[in-house]
Amino acid sequence: MEPILQLLQKFKKPTIIPGFGLSLGFTVFYLSLIVLIPLSGLFVKTATLSFHQFWQVITSARVIASYKLTFGVALAAALVNAVFGMILSWVLVRYKFPGKRLIDAMIDLPFALPTAVAGIALTAIYTRDGWLGKYLAQLGIKVAFTPLGIIVALVFVGLPFVVRTIEPVLQEFDNEIEEAAASLGASRLQTFTKVIFPHIFPAFVTGFSLAFARGLGEYGSVIFIAGNMPMVSEIVPLLIVIKLEQYDYAGATAIALVMLLVSFSLLFAINMLQKWSSEYRNT
Repeated sequence: MEPILQLLQKFKKPTIIPGFGLSLGFTVFYLSLIVLIPLSGLFVKTATLSFHQFWQVITSARVIASYKLTFGVALAAALVNAVFGMILSWVLVRYKFPGKRLIDAMIDLPFALPTAVAGIALTAIYTRDGWLGKYLAQLGIKVAFTPLGIIVALVFVGLPFVVRTIEPVLQEFDNEIEEAAASLGASRLQTFTKVIFPHIFPAFVTGFSLAFARGLGEYGSVIFIAGNMPMVSEIVPLLIVIKLEQYDYAGATAIALVMLLVSFSLLFAINMLQKWSSEYRNT
């Protein structure tokens, strides 16, 4: 036994942080305290329902409508953020213009601004008497208290995730690669689609997935502008809160459990796609 321990000590590399055992123990303890124990509470409380009761809760018409709305608006907002977030990242990295630092600072505003404040501000702006809402109303477009208003709120809170994910990758991209593509006769569109975009695609997918995940769980900025009409503009997080206020804890955890499983499955698939694209780009 002692020769084995001596051999392990011989190949053990010195590190700044504590040893593997202590680091792993602290990691597992912290992960359990912050993530695993709260999530296991969902399973434990939901287990108080029979399968028939559980199925009735998660497949009721009101809940299904909330699922469709939540995933639909989160996907739409994430797609908008992915496209315009990439464009904004490109402008901030490649060009110099007056007010650039101000715009760069404003991108992080949703991180610092309380979501409830953002929801109230967006509602005030997009109501029929608001700064933008009154002009949109003349065109027959209603934003506040509609699903479109939810998309606007999710675009606001999700944009920084895309910009801050793509921006560092663009900064590290070597401009000489673009020049080489141009010298070989590639057009600007070909250079972007064949050279630049494959390089930033993993970051693009990561930013999209982060914005999508934020949209699924967003609550504060949405409840004010959504209108919260059942079967029309009622999101799943709000429905969970309503169940809790009615002391239907098992029903609330059942809906939350479905959201957890579906969200985890979608994010896992997106991460696998990102890993595949990264490996494909490096080959």
